[in-house]
Amino acid sequence: MKKYIAFFRLRFSMGLQYRTAAFAGIITQFAWASMEILMFRAFYQADADSFPMTFEATCAYVWMQQAFLALFMAWMMENEIFDSIVNGNIAYELCRPINIYNMWFSRSLANRIAKAVLRCFPILLVAAFLPAPYGLMLPASPAAFCLFLFTLLAGVGVTVAFCMLIYMVSFFTISPAGIRMVAVSVVEFFSGATIPLPFFPERLRRIFELLPFASMQNIPLRIYSGDLSGEPMRRAILIQVFWLLTLIGIGKLLDAAAMKKITVQGG
Repeated sequence: MKKYIAFFRLRFSMGLQYRTAAFAGIITQFAWASMEILMFRAFYQADADSFPMTFEATCAYVWMQQAFLALFMAWMMENEIFDSIVNGNIAYELCRPINIYNMWFSRSLANRIAKAVLRCFPILLVAAFLPAPYGLMLPASPAAFCLFLFTLLAGVGVTVAFCMLIYMVSFFTISPAGIRMVAVSVVEFFSGATIPLPFFPERLRRIFELLPFASMQNIPLRIYSGDLSGEPMRRAILIQVFWLLTLIGIGKLLDAAAMKKITVQGG
């Protein structure tokens, strides 16, 4: 375990060095959040009663989504890992007394957290001082905030575990570009990244909430905004924990299968 913690610390420290990229990301995310909130505002002004979330909750959802964008976006996968699989540099990793899955998981987790740490605080600070209802609302209670933190960590775990599946599947393909493109599109749609899941028709929403993608950003952001509480919240947390353990288990199985069949040519 110590060696994987060391990988986490090294990747986390490395991720904190990209401050210029983080600044550019903050500006981009401020602009995107502002456009998205104004778009929702236009719809709410037309007929506010027909929407499943209050406008304040929707604004909180958008601001938190942008603040923690690096934690949940599937397109933030590491090109370095894909390159090592394609060009054969994975051979150097196999020489080490480590488990590839555990090392990549810890590195990916650290990379996402480092990017989020650099970007989230300026966004949250400015959003908190914006006038209502456009700003960031406070959580409903201290208990809701604690549940938000728990589900936030579990959500990034689900995201990383899903990305690990893409890495492992890449061992069995000639090029990972196709499976990566499809996976990113699926996550963007079904996780609530493009449209919050409560805005979908009820029958579709119930199906989407059972999928692993809803356990990424949908649950923590809705808990923070107060849109998810009570029995539905408890059920959602159980589903989130289930998918976290399931995706890790499937990833471990794929890792074992890949290590048995991997072939590195050349020398």
